[in-house]
Amino acid sequence: MTATTLALIGVFVANRIARPMRRLAGAAEGLGRGQSIEALPETGPDDIRRTTEAFNRMQARLTRFVEDRTRMLAAISHDLRTPLTSLRLRAEFVTDADAQQRMMATIDEIQTMTEAALAFAREESVTEATRAVNLTALIESLCDDLADLGQKVRFLDSPKINYRCRPDGLRRAARNLIENALRYGGEARVQLDEKPSMVQIVIEDSGPGIAEEDFERVFEPFFRLESSRNRETGGVGLGLSIARATVRHHGGDITLSRMPRGLKATIALPRSHRGL
Repeated sequence: MTATTLALIGVFVANRIARPMRRLAGAAEGLGRGQSIEALPETGPDDIRRTTEAFNRMQARLTRFVEDRTRMLAAISHDLRTPLTSLRLRAEFVTDADAQQRMMATIDEIQTMTEAALAFAREESVTEATRAVNLTALIESLCDDLADLGQKVRFLDSPKINYRCRPDGLRRAARNLIENALRYGGEARVQLDEKPSMVQIVIEDSGPGIAEEDFERVFEPFFRLESSRNRETGGVGLGLSIARATVRHHGGDITLSRMPRGLKATIALPRSHRGL
């Protein structure tokens, strides 16, 4: 009788310790993936309660930091519109047509980069709900949409994969990589694959590729490989930065690698986050 009582007490104490620890571990994992996490109940033994309190404080500080940065960039973007409008009006009075055209192009580029920076900050702070989706169907539908627009996109046979993610954000990240493959490689081949520890979305093209030393640089904000710095071909250099930020919020990453002909972009997502 005494042994049974002690065993029951032991189970009760173990559950009282393990439950808040499991809750804390799950919240930490979700926070690392960019999810919006409610403040955890500050209960349990003293050490666990203090740890939970510290986690809640950390989460509140991170949330304030992201919100403050987004507001700051929004204010900068708004305040820059007035001097840019003034510069545009002054440029209208320049009599040299070539000089006027160059001035207008520079003003347009500054405005586009400012608005893109704001979009980048907003993308990083987005709070789209996480839910389980058929990842294979999600990417295949994206490829079908692009193919319907006349783009050379092929979706290769892939296993059905259910995954917990923010589907709109992940779809935008994949679309950015596919459009890059189309722009610089002329075509895109897309396939999903499963590895022991991850799920992969692989996008391949048949273009000239890029130098290995630029594999990481292309993910830097505002970095463009085009020597012409032409927005019509290279954008403002934020697309890949936003795509990688989105994937990293899912706990994954985007990597580039060379093939005998073309470039391969791989979105790697942790398999532990798959939906059931």
